[in-house]
Amino acid sequence: MDDDLRDAIATERRELAKILGDLPAQSWDLPTLCAGWRVREVVAHVTMPFRYSSARFMIEVMKSRGNFGRMADRYARRDAAVQPDELVATYRDNERHPWKPPGGGFKGALTHDVIHGLDITVALDIARQVPEEHLRTVLGTVTEPKVVKYFGADLNGVELRADDLDWSFGSGTPVFGQAQDLAMVLCGRKLPAGRLRGQQGTRFTV
Repeated sequence: MDDDLRDAIATERRELAKILGDLPAQSWDLPTLCAGWRVREVVAHVTMPFRYSSARFMIEVMKSRGNFGRMADRYARRDAAVQPDELVATYRDNERHPWKPPGGGFKGALTHDVIHGLDITVALDIARQVPEEHLRTVLGTVTEPKVVKYFGADLNGVELRADDLDWSFGSGTPVFGQAQDLAMVLCGRKLPAGRLRGQQGTRFTV
């Protein structure tokens, strides 16, 4: 199982590295779906585990009084100054790095790469379909109660229903869309207009 997940992680990193390597220079300063972060901040964030030791990571979390979000934002904004070519190379060269988010295992690592990859590709309107087997792992992760609570998306009275997979989550008025877009909704992202259908779809779009 872990070998399959690590292969999936490597595939996601390899494909995103190719997309990033082909981006024009000006695209690195465009906003993503990750609020407040441009492409360069998102890539700085996803490469952070490859550039800092676990000990350094924990020290910085403690400096932020245990607030991982605050620490991650500070590092992403600082490391966004690294040249894009260097960030891409770091991501590409670490496609099989064994990093796992605390308590998340390799499922969490795959979810981390997929969601942040979509933060970039959806925002830049780059067509990229996450493989179904990867996406089903992600959907299983982002619907765990602790993850739903962490992201805090307002799902009251709404059922998320995928157009392209036999998958739904929640109960209430249906909101339809691609499964990977609905995964982004669960992670608190606001999608570009036109990607969701249903009476409540505008709740999750910009």
